[in-house]
Formats: sequence, C-alpha cells, structure tokens
Amino acid sequence: MNILIALTSHARLGDTGRTTGFYVSEAAHPWAAFTGAGHEVGFVSVRGGEPPRDGEDPSDPVQRRLLELPALRATPRPEEVDAGRYDAILFAGGHGTMWDFPDNPGLAALATTVYERGGVVAAVCHGPAALVGVTLSCGAPLVAGRRVAAFTDAEEAAVGLTGVVPFSLASRLVELGAEHVPGPDFAPRVIRDGRLVTGQNPASADGVAREVLAALSAGKEQA
Repeated sequence: MNILIALTSHARLGDTGRTTGFYVSEAAHPWAAFTGAGHEVGFVSVRGGEPPRDGEDPSDPVQRRLLELPALRATPRPEEVDAGRYDAILFAGGHGTMWDFPDNPGLAALATTVYERGGVVAAVCHGPAALVGVTLSCGAPLVAGRRVAAFTDAEEAAVGLTGVVPFSLASRLVELGAEHVPGPDFAPRVIRDGRLVTGQNPASADGVAREVLAALSAGKEQA
C-alpha cells in the first residue's frame, strides 16, 4: 500500500526568535514502521522543497536514515500530490504545524480524499492541527463525534509555549465536536477510532504507526 507523510513548512516559533519545523522522530519512526511492513511511503509539505525540522536526535539511526532520503529534500506541495494513490495519510507533528496545517485547503483535500476512499487518516502530537480544517463531503468535520488524542494544554504549558502557539489544539478539536481524551504528560497515548488514528506526543509516534498498519490490514481483510 501507499502511505503519505505530511510535514510542516513553518520554521518560526512565533515571536520567540527560535526555529521550529516538523519533529523528526514523529516522521522517522512511522516511516521505518511503514517501509518495514512493505509499504511505499511518500512525503508532502505545505510549501514543498526541504521542510524545516525540529527535535532532531543525531544519535537515532532511524532519524539519520530518514534525513538522508533524497525525497525529503524535494517534497511536493499538497496540490502536486494525487491523493487517489494513497491508502493512508499521516500528519507528523512539530510546533510549526500549528501555523500552517490548520485550514490549509491542500492538506484538507488530501485527507478528505483518502478518508472518503476508505483510507486511514492519522496524526500525532501537533499533527492533529491539520484535522482542524478537514470537512467531509457531508459537511461535517472529520473529527466530529470521534475520540482523539493530541498534544495537551498541560504539555504545552510544561514546554512553556502556551502563549506562543496561536491556539489550544485540544480546545479547537473539542469545538469541532471531537472528544479529546488526554493521557499522562509525555507518556504514549494512541487512540484509534475507526479509520482515524491520533497520538498525543512524540512518545506516541510508534504506537500511531502500529495502529495505522492495523487499520490498513483490517480494511484489506474487509475489502
């Protein structure tokens, strides 16, 4: 199967003077799990090209392998991607997503197409910011009536960025009709609600990948 990993292109952490981007482990470990299971993985970023990164751990061989991929240095923009090719899409996190994932029409179209074709939509940590703008053909938000995990207000406070991010991710998801189900700070927390898989923080990336694979397997068996 084909799986798409979506990444932020936003590099500025508000007015702090610090940089941000996609959180490398949240893309690297799912990528390793997906390719290890025999699936093809593509990448997309909001503005295309080489996306900025954050939280890189040079001692992690999985992250090093991901960052060596030529495809990661020349990602397409959402409008250049054929969503019909993909069986699943994963929105990796990183604080940059809070600025350029919400209400991005290209990303929203990719998620809607994948989901309405029977595919899996997944997001981890701040990646669920992409789900804020995803509306199904029936007019309902994708997250309405769904149990979800995402970076919590408590975790945002713990990293000192409550007043820096443009909104509370958990609160926005609840406003859209989701049931946000938080776990302990910085501990793995993964929720699979049908073909929607979400994780709370970087520690949840591996679990999100496993649940995406399980959802794909379940869909294949039902087909």
